[in-house]
Amino acid sequence: MKKIKSIFLMASIAFASTTAFAQEKTVMVGGAAMYPSKNIVENAVNSKDHTTLVAAVKAADLVATLQSAGPFTVFAPTNEAFAALPAGTVDNLLKPENKKALTTVLTYHVVAGKLNAKDIAKLIKDGGGSATLKTVAGGSLTASMMGNKLVLKDESGGTSTVTIKDVNQSNGVIHVVDHVLLPKM
Repeated sequence: MKKIKSIFLMASIAFASTTAFAQEKTVMVGGAAMYPSKNIVENAVNSKDHTTLVAAVKAADLVATLQSAGPFTVFAPTNEAFAALPAGTVDNLLKPENKKALTTVLTYHVVAGKLNAKDIAKLIKDGGGSATLKTVAGGSLTASMMGNKLVLKDESGGTSTVTIKDVNQSNGVIHVVDHVLLPKM
């Protein structure tokens, strides 16, 4: 009888946990629901569109950082964004001897604090059409609007468009982007 009660209790806890997740307002990214109660890494690992980013975060030893309290705003490039880089770039960055450069590229996609799309739009409006966002890497991104789309310009002159905005996390927010942003190196 004690064993049955224990099994029932465990099943009840699992059901309550599943029900809690089901009640969260999720956003679908890469075929997976992104749960606001999970952190950036816990969600990103489930997106089939972000396997390259996840591999890069692991290679740069940034998992613990992106699981910390933050908050962070992450502009998350898709696998297609990484594939658009010149041939061999990703493989080269993933080499252990290039960890510092990889870390710089990845942290260039991160801004301290939680900035949802409305926050960024307000900064752009207050800035007369553009806003400078200071990245964790120490560089800057210039945010502007192109119609109703949020566009980021990197220090190298490249641009990236937010394709999925406001993917809330327990430790910040993710905005999916269609190009890798590159700092001056």
